[in-house]
Amino acid sequence: MAVFLCGFMGCGKTTIAAELSKAMGTSCCDTDTLIVEKEGMSIPEIFEKKGEKYFRDAETETVKELGKYKGVAACGGGLMLSDVNSEIARKNGVVVFLDTPFQTCYDRISGDKNRPLAVSKTYDELKALYDERYEKYLKNSDFAINCDGSPMEIARMIIKTISLG
Repeated sequence: MAVFLCGFMGCGKTTIAAELSKAMGTSCCDTDTLIVEKEGMSIPEIFEKKGEKYFRDAETETVKELGKYKGVAACGGGLMLSDVNSEIARKNGVVVFLDTPFQTCYDRISGDKNRPLAVSKTYDELKALYDERYEKYLKNSDFAINCDGSPMEIARMIIKTISLG
């Protein structure tokens, strides 16, 4: 079964995916990394040269390609905002929302040039984006996990929640 981790930029998806995959004894991937490797350019370059819609379509193709994946996938911050992507992921595994407070996310992403949306928006604009996306993450996931704790503690909570679900 695939475990798809979703949440806002900087919520800890990549870090927790690595910890969770170790704990589960499975492989781990990052959808943004898969897209970058396939396209041969960075995410900012994709946005600049091909546009956000192209990138979002690439996310959908990546989720489809992960249909038979048996590991942990850290999903880009916008991937599970799409009902189509969520449906594909849920059909092939479980979607876990990493519920991390905005300020924690902001502290992690502020000034990160690899995050086109983070670089181009003010604090207030990012907070509004976080607030807008929050309900979509809840709606498009099977479980929400409170991310107060270490990556190892969060991974254990995910395993426990999935096994109970």
